[in-house]
Amino acid sequence: GRAFYSAPCIASMSPPAEFNTEGYSTINENGYKDVINNPLSTFSIDVDNASYSNIRRYINMGQLPPVDAVRVEEMINYFRYDYPEPDGDYPFSVYTEVAVCPWNRDHNLLHIGLRGKSIDKSSLPPSNIVFLIDVSGSMSDQNKLPLLKSAFGLLTNELRPQDKVAIVVYAGAAGVVLESTAGNRKERIMQAIDNLEAGGSTAGGQGLQMAYKIAEQNFIPGGNNRIILATDGDFNVGVSSNADMERLVESKRDRGIFITVLGFGMGNYKDDKMEIIADKGNGNYSYIDNLQEARKVLVQEFGGTLFTIAKDVKFQIEFNPQYVKGYRLVGYENRLLNDEDFNDDTKDAGEMGSGHTVTALYELIPAGSSERISPVDPLKYQAQKNTVSREGSNEMLTIKLRYKEPDGARSRLYEKAIGKEVKEFGETSERFKFSAAVAGFGMLLRNSEYRGTFGYNDVIRIGGESRGSDEDGYKSEFVRLARLV
Repeated sequence: GRAFYSAPCIASMSPPAEFNTEGYSTINENGYKDVINNPLSTFSIDVDNASYSNIRRYINMGQLPPVDAVRVEEMINYFRYDYPEPDGDYPFSVYTEVAVCPWNRDHNLLHIGLRGKSIDKSSLPPSNIVFLIDVSGSMSDQNKLPLLKSAFGLLTNELRPQDKVAIVVYAGAAGVVLESTAGNRKERIMQAIDNLEAGGSTAGGQGLQMAYKIAEQNFIPGGNNRIILATDGDFNVGVSSNADMERLVESKRDRGIFITVLGFGMGNYKDDKMEIIADKGNGNYSYIDNLQEARKVLVQEFGGTLFTIAKDVKFQIEFNPQYVKGYRLVGYENRLLNDEDFNDDTKDAGEMGSGHTVTALYELIPAGSSERISPVDPLKYQAQKNTVSREGSNEMLTIKLRYKEPDGARSRLYEKAIGKEVKEFGETSERFKFSAAVAGFGMLLRNSEYRGTFGYNDVIRIGGESRGSDEDGYKSEFVRLARLV
C-alpha cells in the first residue's frame, strides 16, 4: 500500500484507545485446499453488507479499519451486479466466469453470481414489522438515535395500508411505544418515532423478548413477519450472552419470525453480537453510517432487505482435478459448512431476498502447477488418493445449490457444470473486474498473505474502468475510498 500510516490527519482523528470498545469476531483467512483430498467446497450464502459501510466509516474518518472488521464477501456483496433475471422454475439465476487472476497470473479466478427473482413492491405479501429500537444512553450521539429516526422515517414512507408496524424500545427497561398500527397511519407512526429519546442502560434481551411477543400476536400467515433491531449492539442487561440470544432468535426463526439488524454509531459498536443475531435469525445485517446508506437499505432494497424468496441457501462446488489442483474461497470464513451439511435440511444457512444478488470468488491453482499446497505426509494405512476419474471431461467444476421455499422445510437441488474455458482478465465483463477490484481492496486492508502483486493503484484503476452505469454512484464512491487509503 501507500503511505497511509504517515498521514498527519490520522493520529489526530483517532479516538482515544481507552474509549474504543468495539467488538469484532476473529477471522482466520481461508487458505488453499488440495482438490485430490478436498474436492468439495461447501458454504452458506451471505447477503449482509455491514462490513463495507463500516469500513467506509473508518476510512472517511482517516483511519484504517481493524483487520477483523474486514469481511471480504460482504464488501463484494455490497454492490449490485447486473446478473440476468431468472427465467426458469428456480427463484434465482446462476452466472459464472473464469479468467486469469489479476493479483497472481499463475492462478485463475472463478466468479459465481446469483440473482434472486425480483418481486414488484406492490406484489409483496403484507408485512408485520416490529421496530425494536435501542434508546439507551449510548445511543444519544448524532450518528446513532437521530440518524436512526431519519432512517425509520424513510422506511415508514414505504409502508402500504396492508402492512403494520409496532415500535418497542429498550433502555433501563423495555416498553411498547406504538401498538401494531396500519401502514397508512403514517403520521401516528412518525410521531412515535419523533418522540424517542436516549437515556439509561441497555436491557436488550428484555426488549428482544417483548418484540417477539408482539410479532407473534400480530402474525400474518404467508406474510413477512419480521423484527428490525436498531442498535449499537451494546447489550449489557438481561439476555446478554451470545448463546442465550442465539437460542432465542433460532427458536423464533423456526416459527416464521425473522430478524433484520441495523447497526449504528462507533466507539462501543458490537459488530460480533449483531452479526450473530442476524445470521441466526434468518435476517440481513447492515451498518448505517449515513442517511444515503439508510435509503439504500430501507428504500431502494426494501424488498430484498425485508422479503425472503429462498432460505437456507447453500453452495457446494466440486472441482475436477483434471483442471484444478487447488482452490481458495475468497472470504465467507464464518459461513463455511461441513460437506455433509449440504444435504442436511436441519442445518441453517443464508437467506436470499427479492432482487438480491450474491457473489462468490474462488482463486484456483491450475492442474499441472508445480506450486505446493500445505503438504501432508503420505498415509500409512491406505493408498494416497491421486486418481482422476472421467479423463477427457470438459468440465472444470460443478456448482450445486440447495435452497428451501420461504415457508418450506425440504430443500430443492440446483446443479450446473462449468466448462474449462479460461479468459484473459482483460476479456472479462465489468462485473467480473469490479468484484475482483473489491476483493483486492479487502485483501489489502486485511494485509492478506494472498494479495500477491496487487496494490491500491490496481484497485483504483480496475475499479474505475469497470464501474459501468453506476446510477447511484456507489462504485465511484468505492474508487474514491481506495484513493484515500
